[in-house]
Amino acid sequence: MPESNALLIHDLDGHKRWEFYLEQIREVLAQKKGAIILLPDIDSIPRVEDKLKGLEGVSISILYRKAPDELGEWLRARSGEANVVIGTRSAVFTPLKDLGLIIIDEEESPVYKQDQVPHYHAREIALMRMELEKIKLILGSSSPSLESYFLVKKERIKYQLIPRSRDFPEIRLIDMKSERRFSKDKKIIFSKYLMDSVFTSINAKEKVLLFLNRKGFATFSHCHNCGKVMKCPRCNVHLVYHFKEGKLSCHYCNFKMELPKICPECNAGYIKFSGAGTEKIESELSRLFPQAKIKDVESHQHLDINEADIFVATSAVFKQEDLRFDLTGVLGIDNSLNRVDFRSTEKVFAVLSGLLGLTDKRFIIQTGAPAYSCFQALQKKDPGSFYDEELKQRRQLKFPPFKHFILVKVRSGKEEKARDCANSLFEKLRNSSKKKGVKVISVTPGEHAKLRGNYYWQILLATDDPVKANKFLKISLKDFKHSGIIITVDVDPV
Repeated sequence: MPESNALLIHDLDGHKRWEFYLEQIREVLAQKKGAIILLPDIDSIPRVEDKLKGLEGVSISILYRKAPDELGEWLRARSGEANVVIGTRSAVFTPLKDLGLIIIDEEESPVYKQDQVPHYHAREIALMRMELEKIKLILGSSSPSLESYFLVKKERIKYQLIPRSRDFPEIRLIDMKSERRFSKDKKIIFSKYLMDSVFTSINAKEKVLLFLNRKGFATFSHCHNCGKVMKCPRCNVHLVYHFKEGKLSCHYCNFKMELPKICPECNAGYIKFSGAGTEKIESELSRLFPQAKIKDVESHQHLDINEADIFVATSAVFKQEDLRFDLTGVLGIDNSLNRVDFRSTEKVFAVLSGLLGLTDKRFIIQTGAPAYSCFQALQKKDPGSFYDEELKQRRQLKFPPFKHFILVKVRSGKEEKARDCANSLFEKLRNSSKKKGVKVISVTPGEHAKLRGNYYWQILLATDDPVKANKFLKISLKDFKHSGIIITVDVDPV
């Protein structure tokens, strides 16, 4: 097997991989070639631009959707006027003159998959360009995707581990099932151990981070009398109550409404809230620790570690550079673990690995399932054991990356049309898939059956050969008649 030009950097230290990136970019520029750097979000672009400005001979082009003078920047890259492109997912297609290197940072991020037509994954496009154009490819992350780790195991890409320069913090798993068993409050948010640790840290003038990946005050609002649940009329999902705004909000379509003073169904005068978001955590902490300064971390603001004693954050905290906390407490992580998603443990492990990189002394995870491999691997300070165990389970279940999943998505403004079309297409595919190397598994409502006024159904297929499956679907869908229906095909959905 020829030596691969692709390298996966597993950075346990957090941001040390950027030193390696800059070294590789210098080498490429010295060879009169260019580089493309992909980032998961627009907010990261200015920080990376600042890192690169000091390099000799660099000329930067910024590319992302709706960027200022997007066409002009694209033409600068194409003509050779710019030799380094910084952008989000779609920048992977940039026809940079004399391309020598592609870097994909935080390569495990699901945003690198285009979830609208045309479906593609930036990592797969980069691998194709690497082979066609004979360039270097660097994938970097503090918790690589299982697909990339699998390619390492198959020796298709090389692997480099950057060890943690600091000692690992003390990692403690708190079993919330046991905690609730001995507590009068069955909806307890904070364990006693976590609260004692926060109190100790505050007295020692240390910095505390409490992580909960849910915005708002309450995630569920309903009438105490008739049980009427406040849902988005366009998406049929629970509206989240934001205390600071005094409004109920949908996090999928931005629908907002004033909090009703009486139930719209039975006219009862009391709306009950349940489910905690970051605003609720902030409120509870203010009650428990009135002497402490508490701050909510938001993605668009630069954070000064001296602004507060306790920081409450969602995943926005990962966009803050050079932050270090003495104590990190992880709340409600089981909400992410219990989703109908075979990648849920992988995504939870990625979140916890990122938080671990921000923590110096103590790391506390509250969970009802402490035996999960994503928790045990962290407690053993052995990330490799998680990947090995997860790959073992995926192999046994014949899940990706050992198989390719394909979602055929059916969308309509009418619920009956979407359902009937999906069931009809499911029968057609199942009857014609024999000896085609495609297994038609199921037909179900979409993960969110209604979004933005449209109804969704999906058909799940599995195959060893996506090229053959693609031909099969093209033939099957060509003569499938449907009106008022939109059908899309997504290979390897994330």
